[in-house]
Amino acid sequence: MRTLCVGEALVDLVCEHPVDALVQADAFVPHFGGAAATVAVTAARRGADVALAGGVGDDAWGHWLRGRLEAEGVALDHFIIGGAVHTPVAFVTLDGQARPALTVYGEAPGAALGGLGERMADAVDAADALFMSSATLVGEPERAVTLAARERAMAAGKPVVLDPDLRLDRWRSTSAAVEVVGDCVPGSFLVKANAEEARALTGEEDPSAAAASLLAAGAQHVVLTLGADGALLRGGGLDRDVRGVPARPVDTTGAGDAVTGVLLAALARTGFYPAALAAMLPDAVAEGARATERYGALS
Repeated sequence: MRTLCVGEALVDLVCEHPVDALVQADAFVPHFGGAAATVAVTAARRGADVALAGGVGDDAWGHWLRGRLEAEGVALDHFIIGGAVHTPVAFVTLDGQARPALTVYGEAPGAALGGLGERMADAVDAADALFMSSATLVGEPERAVTLAARERAMAAGKPVVLDPDLRLDRWRSTSAAVEVVGDCVPGSFLVKANAEEARALTGEEDPSAAAASLLAAGAQHVVLTLGADGALLRGGGLDRDVRGVPARPVDTTGAGDAVTGVLLAALARTGFYPAALAAMLPDAVAEGARATERYGALS
């Protein structure tokens, strides 16, 4: 099965030691970034047939990202270079708990998606499943393209995986983010979120209660990552709790994307057989833990 990932690729310039503020950073190292691109590469490394719909600028960083995606085996039939966008660059600093703070320059992540227009319909038709996140729901042009892709996939009976990936600083308000992303929960085959995102979407403090709320809202399956405490799966009679894997984190930027990529690959290999989620969740949690022990989303 081919899975179409809709979203952004960007350059993460990472300060590879803890600082309290961006102005304290003395050097940055370029790393491959962008949630959808990282998920696509992670899934491709595990044998999944994955395509990425999006784009970058016709500049040095854009060609660098495209070359990396091509080398990793991600299909790029609907990944464009050029147009009116510049490749976004995120300056990433990390605090003493390995938590990232991002300052993005250039186009908003996912802005290139608006240039695909009606070509997105062809991308959805050529795929068997769809992955999306909120990165392409913030701005109006890319939101319209993303929601049209979601509606087309669901109308064709193709499974949709939603990772909220809530970066609230990109939105005009928390309520606006919750409203737009919440409307994408009903009908999703899988909603994969972290505990904080689930709390924002449901108002529930307890992760199990938040997962139940997302299921009640129409998600078929829910996976919530709980940081060092592991993850939980709810829905479809597949309830499972997985303990965290010990790690020495330096950068937690790509941990959630690693989990999503592992699960997406397992689903794609099995024709979106739901039990694959329960079977592969421990491996996904372990991969997420390993991702925190390196700088950048991908090794």
